[in-house]
Amino acid sequence: MSNSPIQMQPRRRAPRLGALATAARLATAGVLLASASSAALANAELVRLGQDHKQWAQQGKDYDHSHYSGLNQINRSNVKNLKAAWTFSTGVLHGHEGGPLVVNGIMYVHTPFPNITYAIDLNDPNKILWEHKPKQDASVRAVACCDVVNRGLAYGDGKIFKTQLDGTVVALDAKTGKEIWKMENSDPSVGSTLTQAPLVVEDLVIVGSSGAELGVRGYVTAYKMKDGEQAWRAYATGPDSDLLLADDFNAPNPHYGQKGLGTSTWEGDAWKIGGGTNWGWYAYDPSLKQLYYGSGNPAPWNETMRPGDNKWTMAIWSRDVTTGKAKFAFQKTPHDEWDYAGVNWIGLSEQVVDGKKQKLLTHPDRNGIIYTLNRENGNLVRADKMDPSVNVFKGYDMKKGVPIRDPEYSTRMDHLAKGICPSAMGYHNQGHDSIDKKRELVMLGTNMICMDWEPFMLPYRAGQFFVGATLNMYATPGNNGNMGQVKAYDVKTSKFKWTKDEKFAVWGGTTTTAGDLVFHGTLDGFIKARDADTGEVLWQFKLPSGVIGHPVTYEHKGKQYVAIYYGVGGWPGVGLVFDLTDPTAGLGAVGAFKELQQYTKMGGGMMVFSL
Repeated sequence: MSNSPIQMQPRRRAPRLGALATAARLATAGVLLASASSAALANAELVRLGQDHKQWAQQGKDYDHSHYSGLNQINRSNVKNLKAAWTFSTGVLHGHEGGPLVVNGIMYVHTPFPNITYAIDLNDPNKILWEHKPKQDASVRAVACCDVVNRGLAYGDGKIFKTQLDGTVVALDAKTGKEIWKMENSDPSVGSTLTQAPLVVEDLVIVGSSGAELGVRGYVTAYKMKDGEQAWRAYATGPDSDLLLADDFNAPNPHYGQKGLGTSTWEGDAWKIGGGTNWGWYAYDPSLKQLYYGSGNPAPWNETMRPGDNKWTMAIWSRDVTTGKAKFAFQKTPHDEWDYAGVNWIGLSEQVVDGKKQKLLTHPDRNGIIYTLNRENGNLVRADKMDPSVNVFKGYDMKKGVPIRDPEYSTRMDHLAKGICPSAMGYHNQGHDSIDKKRELVMLGTNMICMDWEPFMLPYRAGQFFVGATLNMYATPGNNGNMGQVKAYDVKTSKFKWTKDEKFAVWGGTTTTAGDLVFHGTLDGFIKARDADTGEVLWQFKLPSGVIGHPVTYEHKGKQYVAIYYGVGGWPGVGLVFDLTDPTAGLGAVGAFKELQQYTKMGGGMMVFSL
């Protein structure tokens, strides 16, 4: 630990309910939004919308977060004929992550800070139906880790739910855009912000937190969809009562660890500023009523300052959505040394693996390992390296459920570690990937980046960056300078069916369709369609700016469309966005992506394509 005393965060302001909007809800032509009157109906509505491939009502398309569409009007035989149908400028620069929602003929578009929301009637996309422009204190931009991104909106019960960088959660009337309620979830004064998309389950809105790089203690919160009242909040570190551990927590796998570890695996009170934020994606199994997500990196990055396993950072969690109680937690990287924040996408499937049909969750982690767990009990089913170049681990102990470290790539003090693969960006980051339900393949967009790491000591100061490391990043050696790949992974066999290189990291993820296609964007500004069987590019289109979000596809009046945001930024684009030149700036991203500015520039908008 550092010789500097650990300081507790200031007390967070209690969430407060904003005034209910009193303006009458205007009837809007063409908007046929179903309104549910109970938790059961609200859940049924989203299950139905997830199964209706004309819609795209969740960031993950459905509760499995499959990003799979059954539409096949656009297919491998005619995708070469895709043309731009219409475009929309958001009026905002910086990184555009996530994707739009499409619900009953209305498209909902979001932006990075200042977090504007637009509604567009697809009968007349030339006209904005309504817009919501929140007023936020611009100072919150200074405590956003890696650009001022936002990963998207959520829909439920006739409402649009959004997060804002200033830490608030807002519910809007989906017909009019009027604010219904607003809650304070995070305190920017200690570095806690909001960047991720909410998830609506049952009658709840699930929201995480950001800011581990500033020593924020991570938590996930459930708000009641109707009025924003807090239902429960569960932390990643601390006493069991804060973690909301069920009585039978990890009972099927006691070797994962059980009670008391949220404090005992930390030195002193270090857990109070220990990270574990969750700003990524959630998945949900309505039959089990279990929520699945990943907690992020411990704070600070300098591992010498926080001895111990640092539970429960870097863990896959399963929680009862009604109570918030954790059924299991599986820590992927005990005592993380490399910022392998484990908040990545989790996709759900049912497949025959090892001779039996199992309810599975699959998670490509930043540490370079793709994990598959039985989501009913947490049993580890698969743990496969994403690429042979992963060198921080010599192998994997399936019995203990832990990676086998190579001490050569440790980031301990007085040891300049070189050639660490993967880098802190991971071989997978925030991109939302897909499961091809026809082929039972996971379609991954990945990074191929390694790094050198030099740690240093620093004190904790609330609201300031709490990292303790200098990084240099570069393309993975032996990959011809390419920094990204698209891969098709088979959980059943632990093998990749195909792998295709990209010049830059495939940051935004993939979308798969029944037309035998895999769509994705690229940092240098292309949207591409690949053959799902071979990975070959069948169509591509150059966009006005680089892509860090994901494509969506929907049907309107009998025609299939594909939509994607453009707007370079995020962690890989911080050098371009903020005009930085020091290769170690942006936590090492500036050096890694120094060529990016030769291929694309800032922008902000959406393009929609059809045959």
